[in-house]
Amino acid sequence: MRSTISCMLLCALATASFAHHSGAMFDQAKTVTLAGTVKEYQFTHPHVWIELMVPDAKGKPVQWSIEGEGPQIMARIGLKPKALKVGDKVTLKAHPLRDGRPGGSFITLTLADGQVIGAPRRPVPAPAAK
Repeated sequence: MRSTISCMLLCALATASFAHHSGAMFDQAKTVTLAGTVKEYQFTHPHVWIELMVPDAKGKPVQWSIEGEGPQIMARIGLKPKALKVGDKVTLKAHPLRDGRPGGSFITLTLADGQVIGAPRRPVPAPAAK
């Protein structure tokens, strides 16, 4: 009985963990390019976050929340804990949120000195058959 309960608990936790890492909220078929100023940089688990202030069409600043991979993966591609500071001017490419809110999934970042930091390539899922 104890084995069965343990197995069920492990399966439930594995499902929750898998759901957490879903990228379904991002439109992998679209890319946005954002030129703005770093408001906040969180190099923490489980994901790295970049809060970027980007002027809209009227020049009003809009805060974009960009989600990266985990810190180890981001460090491996060149985005280190001290790579960004508040006030840095950067250009960032991201897959936008499907619901239109200002947010996305990190693709690449170009620093003011021209250095490009890129995310590891993930396969884009094929469209569902109709």
